[in-house]
Amino acid sequence: MKIAQVLALSASILTFGAFAANDYSGPLKVGTTAAFAPPLETAVAEAKKQGLDVQLVEFTDWTAPNVSVENGDIDVNLFQHKPFLENANQQGGFHLVPYAPAIINNIGLYSKKHTAIDQIPDGGTVAIANDPINGARGLLLLQKAKLITLKPGAGLKSTVDDIASNPKHLKIIEVEAVQLSRSLDEVDLAQGYPHYLRLSKTIDPNNALLFDGFEHPEIEMQKQALIVGISGVIGRALAEKLQSEGWQVTGLSRGRGAIPEGCRSLTADLTDAEAVSTALSQEKPDAVFFS
Repeated sequence: MKIAQVLALSASILTFGAFAANDYSGPLKVGTTAAFAPPLETAVAEAKKQGLDVQLVEFTDWTAPNVSVENGDIDVNLFQHKPFLENANQQGGFHLVPYAPAIINNIGLYSKKHTAIDQIPDGGTVAIANDPINGARGLLLLQKAKLITLKPGAGLKSTVDDIASNPKHLKIIEVEAVQLSRSLDEVDLAQGYPHYLRLSKTIDPNNALLFDGFEHPEIEMQKQALIVGISGVIGRALAEKLQSEGWQVTGLSRGRGAIPEGCRSLTADLTDAEAVSTALSQEKPDAVFFS
């Protein structure tokens, strides 16, 4: 599995009505980060062929894209999952809402020093993301690996203070998520995002010691993101770009939508999170196109 699921990238907008054809005059400014710029560049080019004036704005951190939408500097962004957006709204006082998911990825635990979880030494150093939601994802993944145990009820807002047991006395350090790939030379284990590992070329993103996966019940973002689908020009261009880069893309539809050529086609009730999770856990694709 090149890229594992669960990180659902939401397009965040102030109001859907702003994009009505009769009301909007371009350019439509779309914010993103380096990891997702390549497929979006293809989507933007395709959109322009369809008569849409679209401008891609690339950011180097995960705060500025939401600030820019809130301030009206850009119209929409694509880089985050729903719980991250909800936390950003709460912490930043934003008024952003998710429009549609685009790409579903997951995270993994990576090491350049060890080839299996049980090789992580007593007192080893582990790097996780330093933001509230993605740091919790890292902790939940460490719990799945049986390296730590979290307090009962700890979920997507877990912090290191929620660690109930740490039998290997691991030193857990918090690093900006986009810099985690660079930490691999210095730590025993790091939470990793395959798309950033791809860019950094520090390690093969396929070689995680453990992925979080669809079967992980605590990852509620998985269910929230899978209920709504994306289709049309932008979604199709994204799917085709990912396929051209060697991703295994699965198309999931209600049975009526057109799936891009070359996609493995599945049918499910997109309003039923359990049905969607079941279908995709059997397929284990790198990315999912919804129609």
